[in-house]
Amino acid sequence: MALLGNLIARSLRIRKQFKLSVASPQTYQRHTLRQLMERGQYTAFGKHYGFGDMLSQEVDLVAAFQKAVPAFTYNEMYEQWWHRAQKGEENVSWPGKVKYFALSSGTSESASKHIPVTQDMIKSIKKVGFKQLYSMTEFPIPSRSFEKGILMLGGTTTLFEKGDYYEGDMSGISAKNMPKWMSSLFYKPGQKISKRQKWEDRIKLIVRKAPEWDVATVCGVPAWVQIVFEEIIKYHKVKHIHEIWPNLSIYIHGGVAFEPYRDSFKRLLGKPITFIETYMASEGSFGFTTRPNAEGIKLVLNVGIFFEFVPFTEANFDEDGNPRPNPKTLTIWEVNEHTEYAVMISTCSGAWRYIIGDVVRFTNAQEHEIIIVGRTKQFLSLCGEHMSVDNMNKAIDVASQKLGITVREFAVAGFKHNNLFAHRWYVGCDDACDAAQMKEVIDHTLCEINDDYEVERTSALKEVFVEVLPSKVFYDYMRSIGKEGGMNKFPRVLKGVQLANFEQYLSENGIKSASSA
Repeated sequence: MALLGNLIARSLRIRKQFKLSVASPQTYQRHTLRQLMERGQYTAFGKHYGFGDMLSQEVDLVAAFQKAVPAFTYNEMYEQWWHRAQKGEENVSWPGKVKYFALSSGTSESASKHIPVTQDMIKSIKKVGFKQLYSMTEFPIPSRSFEKGILMLGGTTTLFEKGDYYEGDMSGISAKNMPKWMSSLFYKPGQKISKRQKWEDRIKLIVRKAPEWDVATVCGVPAWVQIVFEEIIKYHKVKHIHEIWPNLSIYIHGGVAFEPYRDSFKRLLGKPITFIETYMASEGSFGFTTRPNAEGIKLVLNVGIFFEFVPFTEANFDEDGNPRPNPKTLTIWEVNEHTEYAVMISTCSGAWRYIIGDVVRFTNAQEHEIIIVGRTKQFLSLCGEHMSVDNMNKAIDVASQKLGITVREFAVAGFKHNNLFAHRWYVGCDDACDAAQMKEVIDHTLCEINDDYEVERTSALKEVFVEVLPSKVFYDYMRSIGKEGGMNKFPRVLKGVQLANFEQYLSENGIKSASSA
């Protein structure tokens, strides 16, 4: 392992000495779309929308593609096309049979989605992984880190056979297709532990075996990684995680904004480490942070994914976050840094003009770097306040700093109140906390950063309520609905059935807030 690690580290140092030629984003993306359409032209989807005709004509392929193919939500893509592939039909929206279906974490809706994962997508994900490895030469990471273990805290790697295909967590599909040398030499907690279906069982074994591993890199959703670190520290009676893993130097995270967790994470460490954000979903791996202190994630434009961006406006989306017919879309070379966009992708898994639900903003359009500011379904605009998840994260971060507390989880709901409207914040905090003070800070911060919110607080949005709950309430609820651990995230906005189910859980378990305002 040390020999291979040294070889990797040396290769990365050599690679850093060379500046590889890079094409323009427009060149990469036009070429990617042509490749996708060439591969998809003989599928049922490609024949239906005339890919072959478009490819054979001297036309602007991007414009022709956008004109011919409508935008799809998950339900539309699944009901019209993917369900046929799930039943074993070949050449539906991508050549061949689909061997794997990834079950999404289901933050937006109660039921998990079935996302096709083709062999071409598995290759794409591996390519992004190697590109990320190369990019680490830009960070102050010790060479020895590449000789050490990589702890991946995802869902169970057990896949369930469903006739013609396997389904399971995306981390399970990735682990099954991981190179054998990586699995045997670097991957922790190892296949035996990671196949256990219960999150609690996996965590117990990880906690007990932690001192046996020399871990330099940890990957996973912040909330669950933090819990694992705390359990390891508590079980082995140490002050911080570096007493167990002295070579820990990299944390790769994604899925949710990291800022609300940053301070509490630092308290679990014995020395500074490098934090690298990735953009990975059940639909594919889209990008990662490529340089220190960069505010955004750099999208990878040449691995079988064609990106489009839909301005997240009332002209393109209704009040529930559903796209309107024929929404306006922009390519990577047409976006700006002042607009929030819903992400639309066409991929080598047979997704075509598919709106995945993420809302992003470009921090550097020239470098195609983004931050994720929310979800199309996870925002609040009951009366025109247009409050995004990014707004919520900032409000919680400011409240944590000003009140000297650690907020582990939170969610926000909107509802009618005295013929007008109100927001209710559910805040997971284990420190002594005055909800009235928290309400004041949250409300004031939102008024400062969101002009629409400030206006509505003087008119239709008449009240803000804050309920402070033990953080374990959020994790226990996730466990109760079968979404504990791994890549599962507690939704930041609760609406409809999700809100009713959470309130019912609180009521049935007699859970009351420590204080409220």
